[in-house]
Amino acid sequence: MSNLSLNPEDWIPHRAPFLLIDRLISIEPGLRASGEWRLTGDEWFFPGHFPGRPTTPGVLMLEAVAQVGAVAVLSDVRFTGRLPLFGGVENARFRRQVLPGDTLTLECEITRLSARGGKGHGRASVDGQVAVEADLLFILADAP
Repeated sequence: MSNLSLNPEDWIPHRAPFLLIDRLISIEPGLRASGEWRLTGDEWFFPGHFPGRPTTPGVLMLEAVAQVGAVAVLSDVRFTGRLPLFGGVENARFRRQVLPGDTLTLECEITRLSARGGKGHGRASVDGQVAVEADLLFILADAP
């Protein structure tokens, strides 16, 4: 990983307000990546999800894990110029609420990868407690 950028914007096309990775921790091209998403309480979704009890939406936690997975895929030189798109989610389990002030540790390991797509196993956790875990299926499209 020595020369790889840990800036998520160098790897994936997502931008605010939909870039859900604040920083990357590690990248092993084509194999795995990890990062963090710090939830300050100022995020756009908290006022409506839910008023009086702000909770991070589960689908956004899955998206954050998928974004880390996309970094793992796109850091592999074989997939430069491609765009991983969701193909499906299997075995998703939501295990704890994620609240303002929490930091999600995001991890995704690529378990199958080909020129057309693949599969990854990902999780998001807070202080070592799993918040969500799932198998993510993706296809690889040409980037615009």
